[in-house]
Amino acid sequence: MSHDDQNESGMPSALRRKLLMGLAAAPALAVSGIARAQQFPTAKVNTTHLAVTDTEVTVGQLHSATGTMAISETGSIQAERLAIEQINAAGGILGRKIKVIQEDGASDWPTFAEKSKKLLENDHVAAVFGCWTSASRKAVLPIFERDNGLLYYPTFYEGLEQSHNVFYTGQEATQQILWGLNWANQTKKAKSFFLIGSDYIWPRTSNKIARKHIEQHLSGCKVVGEEYYPLGTTNFNSLINKIKIAKPDCIYAIIVGGSNVAFYKQLKAAGITADKQFLLTISVTEDEVLGIGGENFAGFYSAMKYFESLENDNNKKFVAAFKAKYGPKSVIGDVTQAAYLGPWLWKAAVEKAGSFDVDKVVAASPGIELKSAPEGYVKIHANHHLWSRTRIGQAQADGQFKVVAESPDLIEPNPFPKGYQ
Repeated sequence: MSHDDQNESGMPSALRRKLLMGLAAAPALAVSGIARAQQFPTAKVNTTHLAVTDTEVTVGQLHSATGTMAISETGSIQAERLAIEQINAAGGILGRKIKVIQEDGASDWPTFAEKSKKLLENDHVAAVFGCWTSASRKAVLPIFERDNGLLYYPTFYEGLEQSHNVFYTGQEATQQILWGLNWANQTKKAKSFFLIGSDYIWPRTSNKIARKHIEQHLSGCKVVGEEYYPLGTTNFNSLINKIKIAKPDCIYAIIVGGSNVAFYKQLKAAGITADKQFLLTISVTEDEVLGIGGENFAGFYSAMKYFESLENDNNKKFVAAFKAKYGPKSVIGDVTQAAYLGPWLWKAAVEKAGSFDVDKVVAASPGIELKSAPEGYVKIHANHHLWSRTRIGQAQADGQFKVVAESPDLIEPNPFPKGYQ
């Protein structure tokens, strides 16, 4: 490098110019933010006494940072923070930076209710990004409806719910289940199905929908077994014996949490592996495979709307940003991506409404498109769920999924499906 390429400090001139340009741009961004805030005076964009000032808007995060659900909800916390940081770096919302108050639901549903009340009634947050299990969502829902709060909920769930105060950024059951079962029947020629679930509302309701679809909509198909096990169960030997006797074409599994680790390890030990048995699940993402071990799940299939391995420019940018912030070994599952959508969808609705007031944001939301979504593209339906695609991923030994099929079109959300309830 010649002397002309450096300044007195030894810093390359090109690098110094970049730094100076960056410093010069920062005040400009701040000025434009102030100007934008002046276009939307607080008295007009906040008529309902939310935590909004001339420079800041406060939101809440309410997930389990501790307890048994922390392993699943940590990704949601991280993704929401990443989205908020990116929004702030681009100037915020209506010229205001987003401030976050984080509360810990601690994997305890009464605690979720208590913390949601604090965020809405004491902190007056403009929106909350939170919950994971249906139990936690059901615990906070009456409080959000009573206090007219706004919740963005990221988890794929059983449906049968629609609220003025909630936007569901994960898939409801029919989006995740019906297309996947059709694929299992048509592509894998599955005719007999053994349904398995953890014993609570989401797996039971989902399998109810699955059974009706198998028996009433798939010609010549039948359910040859249906079993449920308490959360935390680690002994599946009797179940595996029942599966061996039934000889199903497809094991349809909705086991959650730590039980997945025991179930898939015991399946493999019993000789039930992907080269001999077709298995489709709607409850195992990259996050769960970390605990199960890729070698114990390789070859089985998951039906999700998102996989980390998706090949599109939006996802490449998202994955790179996530790993830059949280480490190269971090993985991104379906719910983590859906959580990332929450702040962006809220931003779009606030800007369309020109207000932070909940009723105005809700009214502005239907029809909003997010073309930058890592999953590719989503649109908010009038029922507060998202139009999205369903995909089938085949698990690889390295813990990632190879996408082998996807719905040709966006699937309309239908949380109250006729004939399935």
